[in-house]
Amino acid sequence: MSELMQGLKRSCYCGDVNESMIGSDVTLMGWVSNRRVFSHFSFILLRDRTGIVQVFVDQEKNSEDILAKDKSLGKEYVIAVKGKVCARTPENVNDKMKTGKVEIAVEDLRILNESDQPPFHVEERVNVSTELRLKYRYLDLRRPNVAANLMMRHDVCRVVRNFLSDEGFIEIETPMLTKSTPEGARDYLVPSRVHPGNFYALPQSPQLFKQLLMVSGFDRYFQIAKCFRDEDLRADRQPEFTQIDMELSFVEENDVMEVNERLIKKVFKEVKGLDIETPFMRMPWIEAMERFGSDKPDIRFGMELKNITDIVNGSEFGVFQNAIDAGGSVRGICGEGLGSLPRKQIDALVEVAKTYGAKGLAWIVVNEDGFKTTISKFFDDAKLKEIAERFGAKAGDIILICADKDKVVFDALGALRLDCAKRLDLLKPDDYKFLWVTEFPMLEFDEEEQRYVAVHHPFTAPMDEDLQYIESDPGRVRAKAYDMVLNGCELGGGSIRIHSREIQSQMFKLLGFTQEDAQERFGFLLDAFKFGAPPHGGLAFGLDRLVMLLSGAESIRDVIAFPKVKDASCLLTDAPNIVEKKQLEELGIDIKVISEEE
Repeated sequence: MSELMQGLKRSCYCGDVNESMIGSDVTLMGWVSNRRVFSHFSFILLRDRTGIVQVFVDQEKNSEDILAKDKSLGKEYVIAVKGKVCARTPENVNDKMKTGKVEIAVEDLRILNESDQPPFHVEERVNVSTELRLKYRYLDLRRPNVAANLMMRHDVCRVVRNFLSDEGFIEIETPMLTKSTPEGARDYLVPSRVHPGNFYALPQSPQLFKQLLMVSGFDRYFQIAKCFRDEDLRADRQPEFTQIDMELSFVEENDVMEVNERLIKKVFKEVKGLDIETPFMRMPWIEAMERFGSDKPDIRFGMELKNITDIVNGSEFGVFQNAIDAGGSVRGICGEGLGSLPRKQIDALVEVAKTYGAKGLAWIVVNEDGFKTTISKFFDDAKLKEIAERFGAKAGDIILICADKDKVVFDALGALRLDCAKRLDLLKPDDYKFLWVTEFPMLEFDEEEQRYVAVHHPFTAPMDEDLQYIESDPGRVRAKAYDMVLNGCELGGGSIRIHSREIQSQMFKLLGFTQEDAQERFGFLLDAFKFGAPPHGGLAFGLDRLVMLLSGAESIRDVIAFPKVKDASCLLTDAPNIVEKKQLEELGIDIKVISEEE
């Protein structure tokens, strides 16, 4: 039967008990992680959010009441323990536990609540499905490693708030119910009861409001903001996520990048105890693509792309020549030491390339006595040697070559580069390599919609020297945009914004908006620009992704208290779900059932 606390007060957390407290009386409260019984003692591992400490009941000295309670304990029972801190005997010291040099001699024991048998063991290593863990997420959160991730998340937020406040930023909340401005990811829509047939949208970011705050004169804003995007999920993406969002007035790119380098340096120092070297490397987008095949390159290792279009141009190999004639290129990477891969694994690499749009993959294995390759029919040893020299390849290496449109080549080789790095164990999680990717294209042409779309968003300013090309050659225009990249992950991205009504209207026109469309969707922003908008820019970090990288977690699900799964559902609460017909009628909504044929 559960007992009342009856004035009992916790004196400290389980994980805080240490050698300096030996001989002191403590009162601890938490959950029974495990219980072991020996002839004269029973040992209880007591857990709370800070860790685990061992307490023991003396079968000869403790009262019958305590012995009876001890005997009835099950896993995950909630208990309070009062006792004296003792030093463990040398042979019983557990160096793997933070509290492994001490234990608590029980003087009072109270059962505050009982527990059913949990569906899985609440311990760091648990061999159960992710689905089961998320269904019982409140139990999963008791596991010390998962709890540590949330504690780290709290620490990151604390450091960010303190740093930005000290830098003169003002924390301001922006609306959660706003207007749908579909230009990018799909919005989550919220029907309005008061305005039948009308909808709010949940914000994909606070972008427009933070720009309006700059017009308002709040020249340094920040917010730890919840954002929503109705898009397909993957390991580092959720339908609702959190941004460390900021905006600054009277700044250029260097100003934004410099303050954020110092912010990240502070976070890594206070949360991980690591000194991050600044300033970060900077790399234009086109260089990142040509060297690494990615706009978020992992620079912990080499294996850079090489362009061999000039070497193979004019050959009789149709795959290469057709790509070149169509305006594409022939490029490759050198997998150092991977020449001994069996054919089956080489074929697996070919399949990786195909998933990124490549029609295939040519390969050359460099041996001491020559070359083994799929293209020997078209290239003699002299030409193969020239190709190998371009890559700096030596005996035992394999060269992987892709020929297609540049985008396909970059995507395929960028993915293969990472695949090879994993095979060679080159991705060390404790090796943090930062860089800024800059000078992104401002626009890209959408073949499906037959129009230009913004690479970042339509509020990004063009580089001053490229303004002249906005109408004559839009694809040539570079943006004042910058992404902070860490180990192949985009930590955050931002830009200097357009603050001129004329240039913003010109951008909307270029993106296919009529003047009426632009006014309907973004009129409030264009109107605000009439009243003295300062030059401004900003950046937003993905908080979930940042904590994932800091903690070494495999997915952002591991650093979010109650995450969704791949179909954007919550296994814990069974959301989304149906609602009562009355609620739908109040909103003027009718559900149409779609048949399989439809």
